[in-house]
This record gives sequence, C-alpha cells and structure tokens, in this order.
Amino acid sequence: MTERKNIAIMGAGLVGSLLSLYLAKHGHKVDLYERRADLRVSTIDGGRSINLALSDRGWRALKGLGIEEEVRKVAIPMYGRMMHDEQGNLTHQPYGKEGQAIYSVSRGGLNMALMNLSEPNQDITYHFNRQATDVNLRTNEVQLRNVETGNTETIQPDLLFGADGAYSVVRGAMQKAERFDYQQSYLEYGYKELTIPATADGGWAIEKNALHIWPRGNYMMIALPNPDGSFTCTLFFPYDGEHSFAAIQDKNDLLAFFNKVFPDAVPLMPELAQEYFENPVGALVTVKCFPWSYKGTSLLIGDASHAVVPFYGQGMNAGFEDITVLDQMLQQFEGDDWEALFKAFERRRKPNADAIADLAVLNFEEMRDKVADPRFLLRKKIENKISAQYPDKWIPLYTMVTFTDLPYSYALETGQKQDKIMKKVMRHIKSLEDYDKPEVQQLLEKQLVQKEKLTPFRG
Repeated sequence: MTERKNIAIMGAGLVGSLLSLYLAKHGHKVDLYERRADLRVSTIDGGRSINLALSDRGWRALKGLGIEEEVRKVAIPMYGRMMHDEQGNLTHQPYGKEGQAIYSVSRGGLNMALMNLSEPNQDITYHFNRQATDVNLRTNEVQLRNVETGNTETIQPDLLFGADGAYSVVRGAMQKAERFDYQQSYLEYGYKELTIPATADGGWAIEKNALHIWPRGNYMMIALPNPDGSFTCTLFFPYDGEHSFAAIQDKNDLLAFFNKVFPDAVPLMPELAQEYFENPVGALVTVKCFPWSYKGTSLLIGDASHAVVPFYGQGMNAGFEDITVLDQMLQQFEGDDWEALFKAFERRRKPNADAIADLAVLNFEEMRDKVADPRFLLRKKIENKISAQYPDKWIPLYTMVTFTDLPYSYALETGQKQDKIMKKVMRHIKSLEDYDKPEVQQLLEKQLVQKEKLTPFRG
C-alpha cells in the first residue's frame, strides 16, 4: 500500500497494540482508542484474569517486529501439564518434544510491554478513557465519550479496525448491516480468578515451569506461574448444580468443598475465601460471525471477529496470527484497494477461526474429563510413539495447534482422522509394550496409507 492512511483502532488491548506496530511499520498513522484508563499508571484489577499461554503462533507475530526478546522478560516457559489428583499426587505430562514449551504471561504485563514498545513511535498515539458509543459504518464516523469528563467527540478515520474484543462495538454496528451472520454461544460454566501467592522468600510454591491442573470431571482448576513467584489460578465451575457457584453460599461451604476436592491447594491459598467472594464470575463465550469487514473502510480482528473459550490457550495466539497474515497480505497487495484486501483476509482467516473455536471447546472436555484417565494417558504415549516412528506422516493434534503454523482448519480435519485411527489402534493395546506387536504395526501402516490418500501432509 503506497498511500498513507489515518487509521483508528478501537481497543488498545493485546491485539490492538500489536496491530498498531504493524500498521505503523507500513507507514500509516495510527490512533488507538481505549475505554479503560492507562493500565501502566492506573491499577486495573477486576479479578477476571486468565493468564495467557503464548505459543508459536504468537511468538511468530512478535518476532516479525523483532520484539520477542522484550516479551520473554515477562514470560515463563511451561514444559507440560502438572496434574493434581484428589490425594495431592502429581503427574507430569510433557506438551511436546524435549525443550518445547508454551509461555505463561499475564494479560496486563504483556499489554503494558506492547504499549511501552509502541508508544515511542511517532506514528502511534494512545487515547485512554475513550468509550465508543456509536459507529456509523457508511461514513466511518465513530462517536466517543470521555469516561472521565463525559464529553463527546466524533472521529472519522480513513480506516477503522475493531480490536475491541468479544463484545465489540464495531461488530455491533456491522450486525445491523444486511447479510451479516452472527452466532454467539456460552458454556454452562463460568470462571473465577484466585491466587497462589509467592513464598516468603519470593519463590514459587509449586513447580514453576508447568501449567497446573486439578481435573475433577465436571469442573477443574488451573494455575499458571507469574514472574513474581505467584500463580494465577482459575476455577472453571458450573453456574448451577450440586457442585457449582450457586451451591457455595458462604465461607464454610467454600472451605468444605475445597478441602475435599482440592486439598493440596488450600494451604497455598491464604486469601481463598476473600478472593472467591470478592472476584466476579466471568462468562465463557464463543463468537462466530461473517463478514469481518464493511466495504473497504472497516475490519474486525481478534476476539471481535472470533472470540473463543480459553482451553487451547489460542485466543491471543489466533489474534496475533491474524496480524501476521494481514501483514503478509499488505506486503503483497499493490495500489490502494483495501476492500479487496479485507475480503481476501476474511476469506482466508474465517475457516481457521471457526476451527480453533471448535477445538477449544473439545480441549475443555479433555482437560476436565480425560487428562487423569490412565487409558487416555496410555493413548497419548502411543500417539507419541507413532509420531516418533512416522514424523513425516503424523503430528499430534496438540502439536499442530501449538507448535506449528499449520492452519487451524487443517489441524482440526487431520486431528479428526487421526482420532479415528487411534481408536482402531487402541482396541489392540493394553500396555505400552503392545505397540511393537506385528499385528499392531500392520494395522497402523494400513491406516496411515489410507490417511495419506485423504489428507496430504503439509509440513
């Protein structure tokens, strides 16, 4: 694109802040409008945080600007899942090959790091305490309310990007346009933020380099490490039922429940009761919509176009990958046809956004119900053996999603085919040693030949 544009981004969160850096790199002037105060000078703690898991797709977007080393300063590698059973026994499940990790980052910490990296750029300007109250897509005008003073102003940028999250105001305006498809669904679960504080000497009370999970069938708790020695815990819990948010009415109910189902965590959580009753319950929403653009003047990106539940750790990574793809397309497009660019972008990303949304819900079921099942763990070990024996034909689904840039849609399709193969193979396996039996190897080779006919491997 040769013509310099005045661009407004609604939302100065993770995706908006990173997008500003990429658009400025292409020579455009960017203004970000954020309804919240500047979190670098005003503590914003709504008790709604789920620590983020930064993986390869996210790192690739950061590397594209040469800022990955700055972000590593606020990230902690997690090399696997640490499972906690009801007796407090621990089981470690590696995420991938030796040395492969996903990285725990706090949403606020990463957001501040991106702001600090982008703000010195003279082509990027942040406007805090600005709430978008109305968007006119035909004229590309946005009415903003100053949260502090109540005053209003109207802006009219050349291009408008909606990076304003799952409840996007920009998307709300698009929903009023003709032929706009929109789907929103909620899990019957909410989440609540809790904390395991640092030890007296500032260290970590449990294994630092792991994502901790307390799977309990119908609900679960997770914990991700922070650089200050604490862990951000998240309880995923039904809204209603025998074991639910509705069933816990007071401190006695809470402690009785936690001592029974999370006994090893209770001594590590001195502020459990206070945090539980003070912090709000967050909702778990999936948003699918199309198109993501209006004419050639506005575009949705990140959660505004494809919000997903957090159970694959890919919400942020998918939003960052949006930016990587958009940047590649900006480099390839000539002239000033933004409408063609936006349409090509949404057609390319929509199938992958839908796929990771479906994968995230499936992974919730796995984390909640299966990760403590011995049969499931055996299957994972067998699958790792297949991957090691046939590296050019078999990549585990989790690896495809987390440690490659293969399209999410390809990962979903291939994962479904591999699941069918694994079900057939596991009928003949009772222990790890059974994998080497001739009949198992013959069955596997036959299935892999069929799989190759169906889905060519794209490495």
